[in-house]
Amino acid sequence: MSRDGTSRPADRLAAVLRPVRAGNGFEEALEQILQVVRLGLVPGGERLPAERELAERLGVSRVTLREVLKVLQEQGLVEARRGRYGGTFVLRRADGGGQDELRRRIASVDIEDVLRFREVLEVGAAGLCASHGLDEGQASRLRAALDRTRDAPLGEYRRLDTLLHLTLAELCGSPSLTARYAAVRATVNDLLDCIPLLVRNLEHSQRQHAALVEAVLDGDADGARETMREHCAGTAALLRGFLA
Repeated sequence: MSRDGTSRPADRLAAVLRPVRAGNGFEEALEQILQVVRLGLVPGGERLPAERELAERLGVSRVTLREVLKVLQEQGLVEARRGRYGGTFVLRRADGGGQDELRRRIASVDIEDVLRFREVLEVGAAGLCASHGLDEGQASRLRAALDRTRDAPLGEYRRLDTLLHLTLAELCGSPSLTARYAAVRATVNDLLDCIPLLVRNLEHSQRQHAALVEAVLDGDADGARETMREHCAGTAALLRGFLA
């Protein structure tokens, strides 16, 4: 935690990066780093943690990790840079919306299943945070995540929105819920990338975010759950309208 109460990158990555199982080390490591990229936990143009740190956090060898990073490079998601300030950098993603890209992304996605599972996890996390209560440090993290979404540049809004929701999932106290939320949110982000950013919708979402955080900090579990349910329903309506 930094002095201003915001999460450092390492804190955010903890929601996704965890030791993999021995039998599927390569596949699970690839899945987790893909989630880091798709969730925007490391923004485009910034560097992933050093290979040594990533390998330790994932519990894989550096040989395995390099194979994973090679796949990400081949997919155009990261690039390796040499030199004193080198490393593996996340490439900036082009805007979604093209018809070919849209069809590719949603071809195998059951949109209704994704949206329902997301709602269950988000509503549950909001209720748990409110009913169990947050300590001073946790409350500060949540407020800081909300503050970063205010007046965010349009191109950064979805990434910062993701971090707010992921922070809430982390604070609910269930690592299993957090891991599953990170996975489903990555899929939701792929879907969101296929539809336009609507300023009116973002303004509405921001009001819901503020009400949600207020309910959580006030210990109003029913209010937090209902606000989150409405928030998820708004996103679902947009996705169904554009993609269903």
